[in-house]
Amino acid sequence: QPRLVESGGGLVQPGGSLRLTCAAYAMTLSLYAMGWYRQAPGKERELVALITSTGGRTDYGDSVKGRFTISRDNAKATVSLQMNSLKPEDTAVYYCYAEMDLNSKYNFWGQGTQVTVSS
Repeated sequence: QPRLVESGGGLVQPGGSLRLTCAAYAMTLSLYAMGWYRQAPGKERELVALITSTGGRTDYGDSVKGRFTISRDNAKATVSLQMNSLKPEDTAVYYCYAEMDLNSKYNFWGQGTQVTVSS
């Protein structure tokens, strides 16, 4: 069963850093564009970062540009999100997402990992 599993979430102080990891199982990761999304209580799910299947291009939501970095290792079947200069507004459940390049019909979501930024 294809699946994505996030890890690395937790509690961090404002200004701190955290690194999230998404591990893919039973799927060829190089066929998929990957992304991170987040959803805070009472808010819609929003884009955090996207990365192409080869890692050649990345895109970020306006609120995280300059602070977050997405990367991938297709050989290890993992995608990471390095989060720096964290703010309380970054508090949310973070979800890993995969979408096949050649057919967007094939897409998968992880179960999510909680990130809390608080003093």
